Parts: sequence; C-alpha cells; structure tokens
Amino acid sequence: MARAALADWSALGLPGTEHLTAHLAADALVVVSELVTNAVVHAGTDVEVGLGVEATGTLVIEVADRHPSRAPRGGDHETPHEPAEYGRGLRLVAALAESWGVTYRPGTKTVWARLPAPSAEPADDMGIGGGEGAGADGGAVEGVAVRPGVEPVEPAGSPERAADGTVGRQGTPSTGMAEPGAPGGPDGASGVQPGRPGRSRSRDREWLGRGALSFLAEASDLLAGQLDEDLVASLTGQLIVPRLADWCGVWLEDESLGRGAWTDDTGAAVGARLARVWHSGEGHLDELRAALEKDPPRPRDPWRSGPVGHPWPGDALGPEGTHGTALAYRLVAGGRPLGTLVIGRADAPGVPGTTGFPDEITGLVEDLSRRVALAIGAARQYARQATISAVLQRGLLPGAVAEIPGVRSALVYEPRDKGGPSGDFYDLFPAGDGRWCFAVGDVQGKGPEAAVVIGLARPWLRLLAREQYGVPDVLDRLNQLLLDDATEAADAAARALVAAGGPPVAPGDGPQTRFLSLLYGELVPFDGGVRCTLASAGHPLPLLLGPDGTVSAVACPQTLLGVVEDATYVSETFELRSGDTLLCVTDGITERRSGSRQFDDGDGLAAALAGCAGLDAELVAERIRRLVHEFGPRPPEDDLALLVLQAE
Repeated sequence: MARAALADWSALGLPGTEHLTAHLAADALVVVSELVTNAVVHAGTDVEVGLGVEATGTLVIEVADRHPSRAPRGGDHETPHEPAEYGRGLRLVAALAESWGVTYRPGTKTVWARLPAPSAEPADDMGIGGGEGAGADGGAVEGVAVRPGVEPVEPAGSPERAADGTVGRQGTPSTGMAEPGAPGGPDGASGVQPGRPGRSRSRDREWLGRGALSFLAEASDLLAGQLDEDLVASLTGQLIVPRLADWCGVWLEDESLGRGAWTDDTGAAVGARLARVWHSGEGHLDELRAALEKDPPRPRDPWRSGPVGHPWPGDALGPEGTHGTALAYRLVAGGRPLGTLVIGRADAPGVPGTTGFPDEITGLVEDLSRRVALAIGAARQYARQATISAVLQRGLLPGAVAEIPGVRSALVYEPRDKGGPSGDFYDLFPAGDGRWCFAVGDVQGKGPEAAVVIGLARPWLRLLAREQYGVPDVLDRLNQLLLDDATEAADAAARALVAAGGPPVAPGDGPQTRFLSLLYGELVPFDGGVRCTLASAGHPLPLLLGPDGTVSAVACPQTLLGVVEDATYVSETFELRSGDTLLCVTDGITERRSGSRQFDDGDGLAAALAGCAGLDAELVAERIRRLVHEFGPRPPEDDLALLVLQAE
C-alpha cells in the first residue's frame, strides 16, 4: 500500500516527489514494516499508517495504535540479552531515520520517523511500481490509511488539525498539540535536539498563548485514572519532551523508609529511584540515565514551591549538548513528598545561556508537576489497597486443600474482582478420627462485608468439626453465631448514629447483612467407598454423577444461615462408590447469564455434568468451567467456585 501511494504521487508529480529515490523508497518500506510489526505484536490493536512527503522530499511515516499504556519495544531501552521477539525492532528504524520518536494523545500512541531524501535522483528511476492495497487517493484499506502530503510546509505558528486530532499539513507527526519552537512543524514534532538552534523565548510564549490550557487539560486527561506509578512517570516524560524541555527524569521515593530517611551523609537520595528518563534524541537515553543516576536531586523543603537548579549532566548529551539549564521540581501530594521531576534544555552550540526556561514555561511545568504528583499518589493508594485486598483474600482461603484417601478432588475458584475479597469461599480439611470435612459457601455482598462473614465462618467451621459436632449441629451453631454477630454490629451502628446526633434506633433494628449460603459435608472413607453426610443451607444443591451418566441431586434445600433465629438443620447421608462424582458449586455458576437465560435453566448444570461421565475429577472441573465461560459472550459477572469430589 505504501509502495502504491509513492508510485501514484510520483506519477502525479506532487510537490516533493521529484526528490524521491529508489533507496529512500526502499528505506520507507522497511520502516513501515517494522513500525507496523511493533504496533501489531506489542499493542495488539487496530493500526493506522500515515505516509507523507514534504516539498524537500523528506518522507514522514506514522504508525498509531490504540494502546498508549504500552511503551514501544525493541528500541535503545532493550538490553542485548533481551532481543525483540519479532522483527528487528526500533533500532533499525533509528538507524534509517533522521529522527524518530513516540507521541501520545488520549487513547492513541503514535510512533513516527522522518527519512530525508539523500539526493535529487530522478523519480522515474525509483523502480517502485504500483502495488495492491491503495489507490491514488490514499484511501483506507482494512483500517489502515495512507495520506499523501501535497501542501508546501507552512511557516511557523499555525498547525491546523482536523477534529480527530490528525495533522492538517504534510509531514508533521500527530503529536496532538503544537510544540514550542516548532519551525513549520517538523522540528517541533521531532524535538529540537540538544544544541540545535530553534527553541526561542518568543516561540515559547507564542505556543503558551495558543496551547497551554489545552496542554494541561490533555495532560490531566492522560494521567487521570492511571493505576501504576511507573506508567505515570513514563507518561510524564512523553508530555514534557519535546514540548517543554529537551529531556527529563522522574525520581520516585520509597515511602516505606519514612520522611527524612532517604538521604545519605552527602545528601544524595537513598530511597529514591530514577523511574523514567526521556530525551528528544533517542540515542542519548542510556548516557543521560547514567549521568542522572550519578547526580540525583538533593533533598529540600517539600513545602517550598517552584523549581530549583539542578546540575547539568555534563557531556552525556554529546558534544553539542555540553551546556544548558536543568530545573528540579518536588512532587508533593497530600502532604507527602513522592519524588522529584528534573527537566533540562540545552543551549545553542557555542552560545551558553541562550536558551533556558522562561517564567511561563517553569510555571506551566509546576502546574503539570502537581498533576503528576496527584496521579502518583492515587496510583500508590490503589497499589496499597490492592495489596491489602490480596493479603486479606489469601487469609480467607485455605493455603492448601487436604488429600483424602480414596477420593480425588479438583477445585475451580475465580473471583470476579482479582484485586479484592470475593464473596465465595471453599475449604477441605481433616477433622480427626478418620473424618474429612468440606465446605463451599457464598456470602451476601462483596468486599469488606463479605470478608467479615468469611472470617467468622471458616474458622468456626473447622473448630466445630474438630470438636466432633455433626453436620446439622455445625450449621445450627454457625447460624446462631452469624445472628449474634449481626445484632451486635447493628446495635453498635445504632449507638454511633445516636452519638452523631441522629434519630434513635431500637437495638436489633439495624441492618443485618450477615447472610451466608453454605454447602457443608463430612466424608468418612471405608473399604469400597466413601460415606458422605452433607446439608445445604440456601445453597445450590450438589449433584451426584454415576458411572453410567445418571445425575441426581443429593440434598434438600434449607434456609440461609444468619436469617432465622433457632433454625434447625438436617443432613442427608449417602455413599460414593468407585466412579461416583459429587459436584458442588456456587450460584455464580448456576446463575451465569446469557441475555435472559441462565446456565442452569432447564437443568443445564445437570446436563453439563452428565456429559462428563468417564472423566476424572480434574477434567470434570475444567469442562464445567469452560462450559460456564462459553455460555455467554461476555465474561462472568459473579464469582465462580466449584468443588469436585470423586471416589476412586
């Protein structure tokens, strides 16, 4: 498609095509291939390819995907021991292009490259005959658009964009906003390299007058909702470079060390790590990172606003970037210092002190640093909450399920919220005297409320079972325990409401949400089989699968636990013979929805189990799980838990 577009533009004699050569066209095809491979393999979304030609013959290639949270792979950040899995990666693009980079807009990441024409070889000798996939109009083919660039490069200061954010003039990468000091667009898009003249205070102010507010709005939109502090640091580099600075670094502090405990005797940061380094020239990243790590920011009063000077990283930026201005901003949110943002601009060659940062830019970066700090604080708060939830979840479930002589067992447990406590739980444990007990339960509600009930129920189940209480007695006592706990919680809530000036609430009238559906049973192996005694309290009934494929329910429905005072529960006893399979599930399986239908409509679960005749316990569990997932087009909306017990 790119080959066809170049051939068509050359045949039409569009401006700039007289400078195209066969060598340049071949390089362009390689770059298109590598950038598309990078996007398809590592982003996995729809891809848009943009191709433009400038009046000078320079080709501009853009490849955009819809996954801005993933950084491009295969570039200079890749170690020699971790080669790109597909293609040659961005090193090849860097070798062929005059300049290249990555730009972000909300919902879009674009990798672009500029390939200058080496000479004015006649276009007729290009040898790039037409190909399939694109006509002369540069139309879209399967979501990929090729755009000819036919207008001459405009003077600085007036980038025009369509409503979708694409660039209206030729050859300018889709950065989503104009850059300061962008003569005609190309330098602004690729970033003014260190030591390259072109960035000026007048252009800074011109850009600030046009785009500062939209810049902050887009920055806030991009940072909002990011739940990983390293991703926030990465996006910060994308926002600042090259719009506001030639390079930047983001240090993040370790909060676990405590305030004031993150420096050594020399004042260097100990608990801070250099999370992200970004430079407008991709080839300088490694040297810049090494230089910044040797000279980290010194601590200062976190309440002091505004930037302070930071040492220039010496000759790490090459012979043309040996002098410049660097500023450090403290990142503070919620009264906590979270890190430091350092930005730098190189001076023009041989003219130290000519660039620097005008007050308008330093003020804009200060506003941006506040947004970055808030995003980092929110990401850390989410990480703390996720860690607490994961620890709590692990504490609510058994570390391992017991192995029962003569019984094979298999378990499927899939909480809907991977980061929070689930309402479903299970257990399988020895109870002494040759007895093993099992439980599959489902608490009303999710999150902390569910965790409270599970934290009460599972230890009490084990304690009562080991005290030799039978199945009905265990349920009777657990029911009373839940009722007592709910009453105490409601009374405490009523007293707190009165203390806060609210209307009085009669004891016991508060909300009682300690409801639990539970399937609880006891297994006793004997010669030739296993004796099973179980009871279902408001829970989906267990199903028994015989070797001949017959399926039957083996319990009667009874009242939820924690609802009725002085409820009396009964149990049923039967034998599991060789080849018999007992299936216990939660309502996340029976009530799995597909439109208006549920998985267990018309005894759907029994029919699914009947099709498992002859399979061992693990295969039965996996087949039921797969059928439940395949029942609807969308993922399950409830927690899933099932336990399979099979007599050998």
